[in-house]
Amino acid sequence: MNFECIDVSVEESIALVTLNRPDKLNALNAQVLNELNSAFTQLATQSQLRCVIVTGAGPKAFAAGADIRELQECTPKSGTDFAERGQSIFQMIEDFPIPVIAAVNGFALGGGCELAMACHFRYASPNAQFGQPEVKLGIIPGYGGTQRLTRLCGPAMAIELITSGVMISAERALQCGLINAIVPSEQLLDACRKTALSIASMAPLAVRASLKAIRAQAHGNGMDVEAREFAELCGSHDFHEGTSAFLEKRSATFKGQ
Repeated sequence: MNFECIDVSVEESIALVTLNRPDKLNALNAQVLNELNSAFTQLATQSQLRCVIVTGAGPKAFAAGADIRELQECTPKSGTDFAERGQSIFQMIEDFPIPVIAAVNGFALGGGCELAMACHFRYASPNAQFGQPEVKLGIIPGYGGTQRLTRLCGPAMAIELITSGVMISAERALQCGLINAIVPSEQLLDACRKTALSIASMAPLAVRASLKAIRAQAHGNGMDVEAREFAELCGSHDFHEGTSAFLEKRSATFKGQ
């Protein structure tokens, strides 16, 4: 995959997607969004993948929001297109069939915070800062931020952050459930890879089914989906391999079947 604004690499069944505009603090312009859309569309076809890590190039920013020059041109009509395009791409990431981990190094503001929240979970360096400062520009988050921040941190926290536009530290983000862990900057990607490799060692069908059942909670049918996925997995090769390996006190060899 050859892109201008992002880098994509695959190693040991783990894909690394890096926003690569460090001189612009990895701001999300139209080209970045298009390349993210293309990258995740292509990654979805690679059956050997088990996890994806998303990060930003350089120590200063994961992604410092949208490109303000592009944003300034929005009208009510083009604003609808602008928001719906970003929502669609970030929803694809949230719906991705394998886990997507955000490695947040530095600023995750506006669209950058929304991108991090679209990932399935987040590790952050101590210098990470999170915020939805769109009210300072006379708008609101448009890429799903009002919805995902509410789900992750609750309505009160979402209202405080979105209506005040304040930035919060990694420590406060951890306290409110926005991130899973704080990891020293020099260890951040290694920590993400360690978790990704742990996920990769699990039964692939079970991992995918777990994501499907968890997502179903938002639609009110989580119990039904959980029961259906559980039942289907009982007929899989990996289920029989996993239970046999446990009883035989050996490591399981999963095939994703």
